[in-house]
Amino acid sequence: MISANAQWAQDVESAHPGFFLQSARGQSPHTLWIGCSDSRVPESVVTGAMPGAIFVNRNIGNQVHLHDDNVLAVLTFAVGTLRVKHVVVCGHTECGAVAGCVAPPPNSVEYPITDEAHSDALNRWLAPLNALARDQGIYDVPTLTRVNVQEQVNNLCKTDVIKNAEVWVHGWVYDVSQGRIRDLGISRGPNSKDV
Repeated sequence: MISANAQWAQDVESAHPGFFLQSARGQSPHTLWIGCSDSRVPESVVTGAMPGAIFVNRNIGNQVHLHDDNVLAVLTFAVGTLRVKHVVVCGHTECGAVAGCVAPPPNSVEYPITDEAHSDALNRWLAPLNALARDQGIYDVPTLTRVNVQEQVNNLCKTDVIKNAEVWVHGWVYDVSQGRIRDLGISRGPNSKDV
């Protein structure tokens, strides 16, 4: 990885002379990306963005928990200090977190993650996604992926940071099998933040 990095740095400097010196002076990203930790969805790569264009928070299942100081601190810094104009929640197809939380078919005996299993960090983290699937009776991964992104956009719009900012919030899904991003058409602008 280190030798690949050296080649990448050389290629970037050749194509964009002075890029790294300019980058060292500070960042001014236009977008905060809240995405899944999945290694197949590197935001800068899939959007064709250069370093410095996207501020990032990634976690299992692209969650926005309203009690999570990490995501709230990132949001506060991105909007308040960096002055991003867009916040994107991007889920993706073939998501293991979503697949593990899909509700069982009616009359099924088993449930992938049970309330009793919330003793470990992963199950505690995925509890809201698990509840979303169970409460809405969602039995397939594509539907839960989409509904999860919608829920996280709703959560973002409940924060004081978003309520008090001139920011657009978007919900997208990245298709791992095609390498394409799909806009879910649920964007909310500064005048449409009420949930």
